[in-house]
Amino acid sequence: MTIPEYININFKTDFKEYHELPFKVTKKTFKKGTVITSYGQIERSAYFLISGLIEITVLKDTEDKIVEFFLPGCFFGAYTSFLSQQPSDVQVSALSNCEVEVIDYDELQNAYKTSLVANQLGRLATESIFIISTKREKDFLTKSAQERYDELLSKRPDLIKLVPVNKIAKYLGIHPESLSRLRKNIS
Repeated sequence: MTIPEYININFKTDFKEYHELPFKVTKKTFKKGTVITSYGQIERSAYFLISGLIEITVLKDTEDKIVEFFLPGCFFGAYTSFLSQQPSDVQVSALSNCEVEVIDYDELQNAYKTSLVANQLGRLATESIFIISTKREKDFLTKSAQERYDELLSKRPDLIKLVPVNKIAKYLGIHPESLSRLRKNIS
């Protein structure tokens, strides 16, 4: 899926009435293991994932904690840094070879001044990331590790297939051994 296809699906309108996007989009590829945005870097781009798998981590003490995974069809990035233009407190990495569409910060800000499409897209992306973050935060506060794992299995089974077990454990906030016990309980 590309940004125009995302607009078609989410705006419930025919994108053909727009002759072109109101901002420049470039395609880029990242090899597996590439750090797209590092800790402390100011995020100057918004990304839309066409193919691949993205991981966002935060550093606590000396350990990376996994904040989120993104699969194709999603906007991603060091979003707080992108919005505030302050150094990032997260790191964005490619967990597989990825193809993305990139929107430059200044391009998007200029488009916001004149384009309803740009404003709708920005709002949709922001709302989506906010909902993902808020749900994850609530889940950590109200659900057991077993409940979080069960929900991951039912709502995001593709992650279980694509992401190594040790990263799934980190994402759930548990040790790999604990994840093994949770998986045995299901079998």
